[in-house]
Amino acid sequence: MVFAAPGEALARAEEVLGDRPRALHASVAHQVIGIWQRDFGDMRLALSHLRRARAWAARADSAEREADVLATLGVALVHAGRTRQGMDALRRGVERGTGHTRARVLFRRAYAWWVLGHHKEALEDVRRAIPVLRQAEDVIWTARALTLRATVHLALGSVDRADADFTAAEALWDTTGQEHDKADAVESRGLAAFRSGDIPAALRLLDEAEERYAKLGTPTFMLNIRRCEVLMAAGLPVEALAEADAAIRALDGIGGQSTRKAELLLAAARAARLADDPQTAIARAALAVRLFAGQRRTWWETHARLVLIGARHAAGRGSGRLVADAAAVAERLVALGAPAAPEASLLAGRIALDLGWTTDAERHLAFAARSRHNGPPLARMTGWAAQALRAQAAGSPRGVLEACRRGLDVLDDHRMTLGASELRARATAQGAELAALAQRASLVSGGPRRLMVWSERWRATALSTPPTRPPADPALLSGMTAYREIAARAEEARMEGKPVPALEREQRRLEREIRSRTLHMRGEAPDGGDRFDVGRLLERLGSDDGQLVELAVLDGRVQVLLCGRGRVRRFEAGPLAAAETEAEHVQAGLRRLAHPGAEARLPVVEAAGRRLEELLLGPAAAHLGDGPVVIVPPGRLHRVPWALLPSLRERVLSVSPSASSWLRAKETAPPSGGRQVLVRGPGLATGGAEVPVLADRYGGATVLEHDDAAVPRVLGELDGAGLAHIAAHGSFRADGPLFSSLRMADGPLIVHDFERLARSPYRIILSCCDTARFATVGADELLGLVTALLPLGTAGVVACSAPVNDAAVVPLMVALHKGLDAGLSLAESLRDARATQPADALHRATGWAFTAFGAA
Repeated sequence: MVFAAPGEALARAEEVLGDRPRALHASVAHQVIGIWQRDFGDMRLALSHLRRARAWAARADSAEREADVLATLGVALVHAGRTRQGMDALRRGVERGTGHTRARVLFRRAYAWWVLGHHKEALEDVRRAIPVLRQAEDVIWTARALTLRATVHLALGSVDRADADFTAAEALWDTTGQEHDKADAVESRGLAAFRSGDIPAALRLLDEAEERYAKLGTPTFMLNIRRCEVLMAAGLPVEALAEADAAIRALDGIGGQSTRKAELLLAAARAARLADDPQTAIARAALAVRLFAGQRRTWWETHARLVLIGARHAAGRGSGRLVADAAAVAERLVALGAPAAPEASLLAGRIALDLGWTTDAERHLAFAARSRHNGPPLARMTGWAAQALRAQAAGSPRGVLEACRRGLDVLDDHRMTLGASELRARATAQGAELAALAQRASLVSGGPRRLMVWSERWRATALSTPPTRPPADPALLSGMTAYREIAARAEEARMEGKPVPALEREQRRLEREIRSRTLHMRGEAPDGGDRFDVGRLLERLGSDDGQLVELAVLDGRVQVLLCGRGRVRRFEAGPLAAAETEAEHVQAGLRRLAHPGAEARLPVVEAAGRRLEELLLGPAAAHLGDGPVVIVPPGRLHRVPWALLPSLRERVLSVSPSASSWLRAKETAPPSGGRQVLVRGPGLATGGAEVPVLADRYGGATVLEHDDAAVPRVLGELDGAGLAHIAAHGSFRADGPLFSSLRMADGPLIVHDFERLARSPYRIILSCCDTARFATVGADELLGLVTALLPLGTAGVVACSAPVNDAAVVPLMVALHKGLDAGLSLAESLRDARATQPADALHRATGWAFTAFGAA
């Protein structure tokens, strides 16, 4: 009963003990309390009750009862870090028990072997237990044994065998009332999905398991560990680190299992390493190593040492000793049959390369490279990374490019199984090294044209195909409606000066729920989208006599790739770090110029614009010609107000996340009918004064304002429109970019809402602050309002990268639409609209803050 209804079982056991029971019954009651405390509470209390259970079993003169208690006690001792005592108790339990009882004890010893990382011994014990349990028709314990055997198979990389056992166990669980075991089975299927590379399914199953555990009121430390693994593979290491640290605090708070604490510390160390926090990784991994060593858990200790060595290398501590340590870990992992062995060899090879030990590096990298043809995607990525480094060390740019191409193809296939745009974007971080290696090799051997191809190969790939549309999930839709209502109430309370902590807590809870459900979506696209073709780009640019400027970053310096007039040329500009600093100064200046009385800052901002041009364009600025220019900046520079740069100020200028994205926008046909939609949200200082003027201009346009400007109605009208103009307060969320929003009458219109559109408007103008702000994630990906629209059918967007003066926006927008009405593109109309504005600092800053994205 303790795993079917844990709370009720605990209460019944305490009730039995309160009635002065017979020895046999007292033994059972103490054992139940011991199991509950072992798995859900305080290990010291667990051991105390289990020792009393053993004593009562001896008094009852029942060898079978004593064997059963010894098995439970043995597992508890192992979890408490007392490995030798625990395994001794399990050995005695096997010796004391017979038949059916002995099979149950063998199962628990197999579980202890698994906890310790002795997989061969675990498989042997469970192999001996399963036939006896089946013969006794013990459904519950047979299902447990099958689940354990599947979990051991997964640890050894045998996914197919694990799937077969999980399927058989699940069929048995369906016939029982063991709710905790059923939740554990769902959790185990989540682990199997993860090991087979299906991250959305893994997240969905782990969330379902958590819901089941919550109904039982039981802690979920093993689930926390497994979710951390999945979050890291999904490119969310910061979230994994937060989850692991929170679980460690909770475990310490109840005096829980020492074994679980060590595993959580290892998960935290891995997450910190992936989150580029090597010092935290070193601290967590070193403590995990000490705990695992004390618990005699060689398998786990070896994995913790691998993370510790990697963190020390990331912190700049390369040495011959570190190479030897990594090589020793690799050998130990091979002996243990651990799938992580190639990862350790890759690390040893990297460190050896840093030291110039090419012979040693080749030996280690050659072993790691063997994994490139087999296993799950991330294991194959390890192999291709090793192969690329081998080719680099051998001075073979061609070999580097081939290995990088093959490795990124593997990651492309993996990435396209992810339905959520956030996961697709974050997953690219795992290909950043290969992309950088390929760019360096291209620079050395292939010239500007090849460098352009590789600059595009891993830039803004999340925009290469539309994200999977969120399912018509009633729970998701009701959650989004509730989120809007809560957010609107919180905003209203803030404006009235009322405290809102309870509303903010509920808002955060709903955000977590919405995000969780969207991360469960599987990808639908069969491939990674169209491959970039330089010839097609040059042909398109030639038809407009325009040039495209792609900024690549190699070893911290900006490389300018100038595409146009049938060729690609390369120029070297300044350091990226200096450009980022200057861009921040410019943003601060524009914020000040948004308020009257800041005219004295104008020369300072203009001077910063000149410095930015030198850092970002360098000598390329003199070769731009007179035609239109498309800027393709790296993700970290997308907030640059490009119209402020002197050589770009008076020309037709647009910005795109990638050259591929610009090409797709250029080739996107407008929808038939060309409906115009004008939206006015609440709370604007001018009341969205341009909207009535535009309504007169367009005649038959749909105007949504006041109560009509509610999210469901706005989305319905935007779907498939030719032109949309939205005047509404914008809010950028750096902590959750897909919750960046536009304020409507009934609450925020968020990025997740836009992703529900079958086709977003062909052209969309966002005349509000901060709508062109993005979060940079993954290798070179952007998450925000504009990037949500571009893969959904929008060919052009005008948006703002800084706070602006509402009153100064109105005449700029009216002039912009005058150009559109005359048949001009968004970029042409924005250029002409800036020229019509007053020459004072306020209006000039407002014009610079707006950018045309895309090609419409």
